[in-house]
Amino acid sequence: MSGEVRVLSCYEAGRDGFWLHRYLVHLGVRNLVVDSSSVEVNRRARRAKTDRMDLGKLVSMLMRYENGERKLWSVVRVPTVEQEDSRQLHRELSALRGERTRHINRIKGLLASYGVRMRVDRGFLDRLETKRLWDGRPVPLGLKRRLVREYERLEMVKRQIEQVEAERGDLVRTSGSPDVEKVRQLLDLRGIGINSAWLYVMEFFGWRAFRNRREVGALAGLTPTPHQSGDEAWERGISKAGNRYIRSMAIQIAWAWLRWQPQSKLSRWYEQRFGNGSPRLRRIGIVALARKLLVDLWRYLQHGVIPEGAELKA
Repeated sequence: MSGEVRVLSCYEAGRDGFWLHRYLVHLGVRNLVVDSSSVEVNRRARRAKTDRMDLGKLVSMLMRYENGERKLWSVVRVPTVEQEDSRQLHRELSALRGERTRHINRIKGLLASYGVRMRVDRGFLDRLETKRLWDGRPVPLGLKRRLVREYERLEMVKRQIEQVEAERGDLVRTSGSPDVEKVRQLLDLRGIGINSAWLYVMEFFGWRAFRNRREVGALAGLTPTPHQSGDEAWERGISKAGNRYIRSMAIQIAWAWLRWQPQSKLSRWYEQRFGNGSPRLRRIGIVALARKLLVDLWRYLQHGVIPEGAELKA
């Protein structure tokens, strides 16, 4: 092709990540990575679907997008290799903690099927040797061997968790990168710990460019979903369309904020609006608080504006 020919392409964000985008850009192709959930689909209950039809749909939408329909779909902002790599540590830690929980639950489940209940701690293997079933018999040999191997896998996961947490701690103490500086800035606030500060920065605030508070709430999936038809209008709950790591952490931090920052403006607002409500109403309110707090933390990192009434750690 001539060097003046402009080549366009697109693909849906997913398992292939962003390496393909970088490769296409390296070749001189103008590529878009699009959110698959924003691609138009036929709403018939039974519709034809083939790879050829899907490809034709993407080509058609790409042409419309290039002709000016900018709201046609959602284009994903592609991070740099370094920015993408910075997300590995906390995601690995989250996966390891999930594995730890699964190993513990598996051990307890195996024991429960024989009517045995034991704590899964450092003395587990010693107690297993002397444990007896309901009729006084020892734990069957096959089960015991399986439990020993399961416990060894659990201990390996625990060691890896300690290694990852130590690596993160060293970075917080010694690194001079702008992202780690933001982590330290968040850690100055009471109620914000290392897990939430690291996740907020590396997954959310570190490399994404937010233009306003609406974008902050939308990317976290904490914005309301309106539904209006004729004279009827109601809210269908939060969109849950954004980053699931941030959304989960935002709810946890909102509860912690009420405990550690009771005199802040946001905590007083929550108590006035939802403090005397039912448990369901308080859960609804905590989502609203999480969204407001996320916006305040964004302003704190961007402009140094401490959330009103919030206290810093001594």
